[in-house]
Amino acid sequence: MAEPVRARRLTDEEGQRLLRLVRRGRSDTVRYRRALIIMASASGTPAPAIARLVAADEDTVRDVIHAFNAKGLAALDPQWAGGRPRRITDDDIAYIVQAAKTRPEKLGRPFTCWSLRKLVAYLADNPVRTVAIGRERLRTLLREHQITFQRTRTWKESADPDKDAKLDRIEQVTTEHFDRCFAFDQFGPLSIRPTGGTCWAPQAHPDRLPATYHRTEGVRYFHGCYSLSEDLLWGVNRRRKGGDHSLAAIKSIRAARPDDRPIYLIMDNLSANKTPKIRTWCAKHHVELCLTPTSASWANPIEAQFGPLRTFTMGNSNHPNHTVLARRLQAYLRWRNANHRHPDVLAATRRERARIRSEKGIRWGGRPLTTAA
Repeated sequence: MAEPVRARRLTDEEGQRLLRLVRRGRSDTVRYRRALIIMASASGTPAPAIARLVAADEDTVRDVIHAFNAKGLAALDPQWAGGRPRRITDDDIAYIVQAAKTRPEKLGRPFTCWSLRKLVAYLADNPVRTVAIGRERLRTLLREHQITFQRTRTWKESADPDKDAKLDRIEQVTTEHFDRCFAFDQFGPLSIRPTGGTCWAPQAHPDRLPATYHRTEGVRYFHGCYSLSEDLLWGVNRRRKGGDHSLAAIKSIRAARPDDRPIYLIMDNLSANKTPKIRTWCAKHHVELCLTPTSASWANPIEAQFGPLRTFTMGNSNHPNHTVLARRLQAYLRWRNANHRHPDVLAATRRERARIRSEKGIRWGGRPLTTAA
């Protein structure tokens, strides 16, 4: 005759945990009943009596006891497997996710991006691991792993060997000498053509601008100067970006602080910004050039100021010539400097800063953000 089924002796930790589950009540019915079965069996209650206690079949009681003897308190959580058994394993899922994130040409396929059909076909016929999966299940699986179909974005990585040193210097002067900091950059090229933008209009009747394929006016460049402490922006349109024009802008910045104390000028690495003549003049008049790293003009504070300039003077415009464009730029600058705390200006500046951070993955005026692995 076979011996009666009985749970093994409980450890102190197991006994305390089972007691807590039983005293907690029926908030979790399955775990509560299984805890009762295990405690009753460990104390010597036979299986038929336990079945009457928990209103269950005797075979169910014995299964729970056998499971506890085999794997401990893990028996409290039944592993139900309703429906059809899984056709793909966790290793298959990991392989699917990795394949979706890999460019097709690296896996021997003659195209640059996956479609669901192409990815399903590759998974079903590849030399590494064969996985049979439907398109809708694949779509759901990728969504669960936060993989979506997105547009590719491009960026330039700065290869400047002095990148960290330059960024450190910019951070230092903007922190310690904020009232002596200025920024300079060229905005353009500006061409005479209708430029789309945004405006209020009747629903389904958008404002329309004429299309043109002719550029008969040439281009101009806006040479902008920005005072960080005073939040003032000024500048002038030029036909080209030359060293003489950059020097004229630097002289206007120096005139904003007529004392002999040093000022700090943040600008990019354009060759016209650091000619020998400019360096000599700056050394003589106590102007320190804080150059941004190569391909990292986002570190220049004036870049955020060009966003509102683009929105409010170039967007939704159709200037007839460069003279009109220059006048309207200057009119905007006068309004902007008189209302530099205007909510529209602040909102446009924030949007431009957010755009720069989003595109470059870099905090404002600092080093790249740590990317998730």
